[in-house]
Amino acid sequence: MLVEDHVQTAKDFLDAAEREFDAGDELQGSEKLWGAASHAVMAAAIRRGWNAGSHRALKEAVGKLAVEYNDQSILDRFIAAEKFHINFYHGVMEQFEIDVDRPVVRQFVERLLDLENVNGQRS
Repeated sequence: MLVEDHVQTAKDFLDAAEREFDAGDELQGSEKLWGAASHAVMAAAIRRGWNAGSHRALKEAVGKLAVEYNDQSILDRFIAAEKFHINFYHGVMEQFEIDVDRPVVRQFVERLLDLENVNGQRS
């Protein structure tokens, strides 16, 4: 996939997550929210020539992005996204966690997409 494809997939998954959560399907909402976050990271990693082929590679990329942008919140928000990844498999998040972390993950995805810019030009 091209960088722009990952960007579009991240946006599509953000919208899909909202629909799933609104319909009461927390597992599918969790999967889509995690998917949005992971595709946003993939876009950033691929643009830089970094590995994006595993969960570990995504975590390493997020750490590098936090340093590159001098923004610890990038890492913190990715950790919130990982909760939804876990929730998809195990259904362990309580409603208050979902309510608190959903906007955090949305902010993470939107921030990365804004930093990476859809047109291939980094800010």
